[in-house]
Amino acid sequence: MDAKEYASSFGAAASAYAEHRPDYARDAVRWGFEPAPGTRVLDLGAGTGKLTATLVEAGADVVAVEPDVEMLAELRRGLDVRALLGSAEGIPLPDGSVDAVLAGNAMHWFDMAVAGPEIARVLAPGGVLTGLWNVLDDRVEWVDGLAAVAGSDVIGPRDTPAAWRAETEGMHLPKTGEACFGSPETAEFAHEQRRTADSLVATLATRAGLLVMAEDERDALLDRIRGYLTSRPETADGEFALPMLTCGLRVRRR
Repeated sequence: MDAKEYASSFGAAASAYAEHRPDYARDAVRWGFEPAPGTRVLDLGAGTGKLTATLVEAGADVVAVEPDVEMLAELRRGLDVRALLGSAEGIPLPDGSVDAVLAGNAMHWFDMAVAGPEIARVLAPGGVLTGLWNVLDDRVEWVDGLAAVAGSDVIGPRDTPAAWRAETEGMHLPKTGEACFGSPETAEFAHEQRRTADSLVATLATRAGLLVMAEDERDALLDRIRGYLTSRPETADGEFALPMLTCGLRVRRR
C-alpha cells in the first residue's frame, strides 16, 4: 500500500480521530508561527482540527485546508473557522495570503516536489512553514515496552523522538523560482495526553497502519496492546499520563 492510500484511510475513522487523537503542546504551536510577519496562519492537512483549535487559542487568524471530506466535516462541526477542501499540492488560497503554514502530523504525506512550490506561493515573504509531530516518549520504560508490543504498524518511523530526528534530518524544501526556504530549525516540547488503557487502545486504533489492516489481524493486535497495558502498574488502573513530545521542524520563506 502506498503513501496516498495510507493518507486517505483516515476519513472512515474521522469521529474516532476527533475524539482520541491528542492536541499539540501550546509552546510548540507558538514556536511554529510566532516568527512569522503576521498572524494569518494556514493549517494545512488540518484533519479534524486538533492543531486548528490550538492555533485559535493562541490568537492566530486561521484558515484550515483538508483534502478528506469526512475529516473536514468533523472540523467544521467542532470549530467556527474558515475551512476549505484542498490539499498541499493544490491550496485554494491566493498568492502571499498567509504569514505561516503549519501542518500537524501531516507534512510526511505531502508530495513536496509539488507542495513545496504551492506552499511558497501562498506564503508572504518572510513567512514560515512548520511541521509539528506528536511522538511517544519511549525514553520512559513502559512506553518503550508499548512500542515493542505494538510494532511498526502502530508505532511508525516518526513516532518516537530518535526515529523522528532520523526521519526529518534530511527533510528540506526545493527551490521554487525566486522563492526558496532557508535552513531548517528543529525543537522538541514536552507534552502528555490523559488516557486510560481503553482510551489509549482507541487512540492507537486511529493509526494509519491499523486502519488499513484486516479486521481480524487488527483486533488481535489491539487485544495484545490492551493486555500489555492492563499488565503494567503504570497503566492498569484508571487514568494516567501518556508521556509525549511535540517535535517541530521550521523553515522560513526568503
